[in-house]
Formats: sequence, C-alpha cells, structure tokens
Amino acid sequence: MIEILESGSFNTVQDLGRPGYRDIGVSASGAMDPLAVRIGNILVGNDENAAVIEVQTFPFRLRFERRTAFAVTGADGNPHLDGSELPAWCAYVAEPGQVLDLLQPPRLARSYISFGGGLDIPVVMGSRSTSLRGNFGGNDGRPLAKCDRIALGEDADIALMPAAGLAVVEPAAALRDIFPAPVDGTLSIRALPAGEHDLFAGDGEAFWNQTWRISSRSDRTGYRLSGEPITPTTSIEMRSHGVVPGVIQVPPGGEPIVQMSDANTAGGYPKIAGVIECDLWRLGQARIGTRLQFVRSTHAEARRVEQAVARYVEDVRQTSRMVKRALKAMA
Repeated sequence: MIEILESGSFNTVQDLGRPGYRDIGVSASGAMDPLAVRIGNILVGNDENAAVIEVQTFPFRLRFERRTAFAVTGADGNPHLDGSELPAWCAYVAEPGQVLDLLQPPRLARSYISFGGGLDIPVVMGSRSTSLRGNFGGNDGRPLAKCDRIALGEDADIALMPAAGLAVVEPAAALRDIFPAPVDGTLSIRALPAGEHDLFAGDGEAFWNQTWRISSRSDRTGYRLSGEPITPTTSIEMRSHGVVPGVIQVPPGGEPIVQMSDANTAGGYPKIAGVIECDLWRLGQARIGTRLQFVRSTHAEARRVEQAVARYVEDVRQTSRMVKRALKAMA
C-alpha cells in the first residue's frame, strides 16, 4: 500500500492505454510518455503494461507502507527518498514509512513512478489507465489527491532487488543518434503528411517551415500550437473521421492541434500531418511554451526509429534478467 501525502492537479494512474474501443467513442488514454513506463516497469520486474503513477504537477509526495521496489523515470528531475536525492532511471527498495518526493524537473514535463507488483486497482476495458473525460479507470476516474491510499500487487522479485539496483541510460542519451537534442531550444518532431496535406498552399510549406509553440490551452487530449495560422487553399466540407494520437488537425483558426494520449476518437478538421509513433513520447515530455519544428519524415525512417527503440528496450529487458539471475545464484 502507498499513501499520497501531496499531489497537484491531474496526477493520475496510467498504463499503456486501452486500445480497441475507439469505435464506441472510448479514448485509449494511457501514459503521455509510454517509453518511460515500459522502462520503469522492466526495472522493477513488472510486465511493461503495469499501472504506474504519472506525475505532471509538482511537488508530489507519497509514503510507502510496506517494503517496495520502485523506480522513477521520465522527466529530468531526481527523486528524493527521506530527503536524500537519488538518481532517476534506477531501481530502489523503499522500507515501510519512507517518503518519496518528486520536485519540479528542470526541463521536462512528466515523471513516472513504477512499483514492484504494479498498482492493484480494477481493470476497466482491459486497462487501469485513468480516463479523466470519461471519469472511469485508474483511481475512481479522477486525479490523485492527498490521503488517497492505493494497494500494490504482489512483488515476486523484491527478494532479488538490491537496495540500490539496476540503472539504465535514459532514452534521450542512449538514443541520441535517433532522437536529436533540441537546437536553440527548438524540439524537432518527425511527422508524415496526412490525408488533407495537399489542400494546403505550397504543399503545406507554411506548416513545415515555421516554428510552433505549445499553447497554454494544451492538455492530455491535445496540444494546441501557436504560430502563423495556416489554412486550406479552398474551403471544404468534411465528415467526421477517426482520429488517433499523433494526428495533427487544422481547425478554422489555422493553428494546428496535435492529438495526444486522450485524443478524441473522431473529428472533422483537415489533417495536415501525423507524428510518427516513436516521437510521441518526446512530445509527451514537452512543456507548455516549448518550441517545435516539424520535420517531414518517411515510412522507412519511422520504421528505423521503431527498430532502434525496440533494440533499446530489449537490451534493458535482457540486462534486467541477467542481473536477477546473478542475484538468484548468489542467494
């Protein structure tokens, strides 16, 4: 069991989402940075889809009520256990009564806390993710609040976890050749032209060539972008169509919206582009005010990025298994 001692708005329970229900109007939800969730769960010996806490408003504090393996991944701020700073992207074991603090990270937006055994809460439509718009899943369909107590699943690997355990190189560093660092504070995001791309002047040149800024009107449903408005060359009447995370739509005002984890299931705005799936975690870590430059990609490049990420995750998984086998042999 854990007890929430302090929490801001919109901190929720998430996993990798609930795909398969968009046809009945149910958003997939899930973590804004799914790569951080996968790595955190591997570090503590869970299935990659185990439920975690997504922290996007800080400070956040919880108390452990039993001996628990945990890892903090995602944002670039280091956690504190009983006041002592710990490196992130590393597995630890907390003792009963110890307190974990997460402070505002310097640059990135979201931290994830994975617990050995996962969060033991009901599965709704195949997922433990919180749907804030639907008021279901997660912690009674709502954000976490002070005094909430959440049960943990059984942690079969706790005996194999050293006090300061397995650590990984975070994705931004391990995959720097795949995910280039921001240049002059501008984050490059790869995208593919979408269905209505050709309706915009100059083959969408104004979209690709300018720098956009994530507006304060952004949330888990979508990032609204501020910049020089773009409009189709001719007015069109469109029927609503299916929408998924990463789709970039252009409403009548001309400032694009990037659909995110709680994306609408359908919409009628023209689609100018779609962010490649493996770049979505980088968007999920971008804060309000971040400058973005969309880079026109290809299906072949998207596949190469996907393969590189898969190799990284598999390397972490295999390393975790080797460490646990070694600890078991020493026990």
